[in-house]
Amino acid sequence: MKSGEHSKIRKLFGRPIANVPAIGLPWALALLSRMALAGPPFVTDDPEPVEHRHWELYVGSNDTRTIEGWSGTAPHLEANYGVVPEVQLHLLAPLAYSAPQKGTSHYGLGDVEIGTKIRFLHEGSWTPQIGTFPLLEIPTGSRSRGLGNGSAEVFVPLWFQKSFEDWTTYGGAGPWFDLDSPEHPWWFFGWLLQRRFTEMLTVGAEIFHLTPQSTDGDRDTHFNVGALIDVSTTHHLLLSAGRSVWGPIRFGTYAAWLITLGA
Repeated sequence: MKSGEHSKIRKLFGRPIANVPAIGLPWALALLSRMALAGPPFVTDDPEPVEHRHWELYVGSNDTRTIEGWSGTAPHLEANYGVVPEVQLHLLAPLAYSAPQKGTSHYGLGDVEIGTKIRFLHEGSWTPQIGTFPLLEIPTGSRSRGLGNGSAEVFVPLWFQKSFEDWTTYGGAGPWFDLDSPEHPWWFFGWLLQRRFTEMLTVGAEIFHLTPQSTDGDRDTHFNVGALIDVSTTHHLLLSAGRSVWGPIRFGTYAAWLITLGA
């Protein structure tokens, strides 16, 4: 695994779905669907794409508990491919669930995510890496069953990263747009610090904030701690857990098995 991939302890909790009748957990499910957005096992991402003609293949699960019950993905599949130098293609396909304490539980296809990560600037002695990772959430999940957003959404972030020996820090910000009402964006801000302790173990912590989607919507400030365990140069275990500091998430987890392949 290349050193930069340790900075990808990464996929994005997202933002709320507003006003879904008769569904107990739409907010948390939307937040979880954004976890694909980002750098597993964290929500905050980095600007470093997968190397040219290399693959990252994930099988994972996100789970979130609020006062109303559980929601998440079980599992989701993610693929990243370095199609040309400095450019990565991304696909995430989840099977989602919603399990409210009161009401009917549902399970099925969630919203599919596609994207392209592009690095503009490599890291120098005093300058950070800089890149972007636009994402499109395709409304393939059923909104009425609490498994999707019901409309297409776009995220356009700018990411920065700097490393100091065994330490790496990265983060950034960007707007989310609901394509049904693109004139009313909401924002994500996040930052992460991590340290590589051994050849096998990297540990990190992040904090991020999501502004309300609407004037009567919810905000969320959230922290996660997590680890990447390099079982071998090909196989890797990614884990994280956290909760809202201000917001509805009482507990959230991410777990995935990552396979890295090179040309």
